[in-house]
Amino acid sequence: MSKKSPDSFPTEGMSEAYEKLLKLSMKEFKLIEGKTGPLLHKLIDKSSEALSELDELTKEESEKISKYLKRDLKEAANYMSEGNNDFKKWLAIDTDIIETYLFDLFKQAADQTTIELAQLKADAENARYHTGEITGPGVLVCDVCGENLHFHKAGHIPPCAKCKGTYFHRMICR
Repeated sequence: MSKKSPDSFPTEGMSEAYEKLLKLSMKEFKLIEGKTGPLLHKLIDKSSEALSELDELTKEESEKISKYLKRDLKEAANYMSEGNNDFKKWLAIDTDIIETYLFDLFKQAADQTTIELAQLKADAENARYHTGEITGPGVLVCDVCGENLHFHKAGHIPPCAKCKGTYFHRMICR
């Protein structure tokens, strides 16, 4: 996560950057009274820029991490806006192994965006996950063979171990 050429996009440390971006964004979000999904997205962008300015991430890295975090929060909020209140089912993993603080932050962010997401739902497309991206905790399913990839914290999405597929969708227990 050092300042490198835009052609390179290292995955080392990107999971930590994802979690740091979530923590920074939620720290500011908690201080604001009129909490909305668009505001959270602006705070994610602001925190992302701050990480870039502090030389913790390149501009390209911070933009990608910001995009990944927004995608995951949008999908979680979409799940919750459909009347599914058990966030643990959206994660589809044992939440005892997720850091409590990270779980609470992610759930809180998803809760706040639920109302706005209902308005955007008509325009929303199903989230697609690709090898090389970063994702938050949960289970991704290979679109080719159905193999599950388990993430207990933010992590780099590798190719499918079974078929080398590179496209995934999130498993949601309903």
